[in-house]
Amino acid sequence: MRDRRPVLGITMGDAAGVGPEIICMALSHPDIVKICKPLLIGDRAIMEEALKITGILSKGIFSSGLIKILDLHNLDLRNLVRGKVSRVTGQAAFEYISEAARLALAGDIQAVVTAPINKESLNKAGHHYAGHTQLLAELCGKDEVYMMLVVGDLRVAHVTDHISLREVSKLITRSRILKVIELAHHTVRQFGIEKPRIAVAGLNPHSGEGGLFGGEEEKAQIAPAVLEAKSRGLDVVGPLSPDTVFYRAREGEFDLVVAMYHDQGHIPLKLWGFFEGVNITLGLPIVRTSVDHGTAFDKAGKGIANPGSLTRAIHVAAELAK
Repeated sequence: MRDRRPVLGITMGDAAGVGPEIICMALSHPDIVKICKPLLIGDRAIMEEALKITGILSKGIFSSGLIKILDLHNLDLRNLVRGKVSRVTGQAAFEYISEAARLALAGDIQAVVTAPINKESLNKAGHHYAGHTQLLAELCGKDEVYMMLVVGDLRVAHVTDHISLREVSKLITRSRILKVIELAHHTVRQFGIEKPRIAVAGLNPHSGEGGLFGGEEEKAQIAPAVLEAKSRGLDVVGPLSPDTVFYRAREGEFDLVVAMYHDQGHIPLKLWGFFEGVNITLGLPIVRTSVDHGTAFDKAGKGIANPGSLTRAIHVAAELAK
């Protein structure tokens, strides 16, 4: 029988953080190799040390051959300082991501799953990106990519992400909102929802309350984008009051919420399931999922980090890669 499991390239992330440890924990679950063929892109010595830290060395998940490691040999375990910003680990993380993107674009792997990186370490290494999303966009030759977070049945796509609040309103444009609606609609359909019910959040409190609390963006940009999406056959409503739309989605009224900025979407989602969130990048020519948390330097090397988000990211990547 043909093996239909997709090959997932899992990047090790910043070695000074919890990435190696949560990867070991996630991959130790027997269910993982049932749904995919993991290819870990990182450093073998550091991963084997992470097995000792997490106490699952006896399971031999790498020596068994079930999980393969592509060792880039770009770090020295003897010089690794966990929990610290480092140009060296930032450069190594950049190389893991670059190799994963190359393999995915070539069709050698069917999806990329990324463990967390440290943005300061990445920038110290000379790679000036706000995070994974912008880096992958450049590696894949795409100008417009967007973030979608998923916790269970709550899905939130973001029109803007890692920018200051004072810059948000400049990017709330009709064309950008429409692009996010369409990309997110396509991705949600890949989860088996044929006609996703989409809610678009307003930018201002109460979506401007008829102009009392601002609302210029709602009238000039958000509402026209919603109308255009409707004319294209999408089931979409908005702009809706941001302080109620996420509750309504959680109660099952919507399959997807389009948020206007980072914290508007992240806060309700992380409250709902902090250790279950998955980050999906919209607009790439490859499938990419990630954890929705950082490197957790304060937990690195202690074997106590929660692997839940990475485990879910692997499951979602395997589902999308089909």
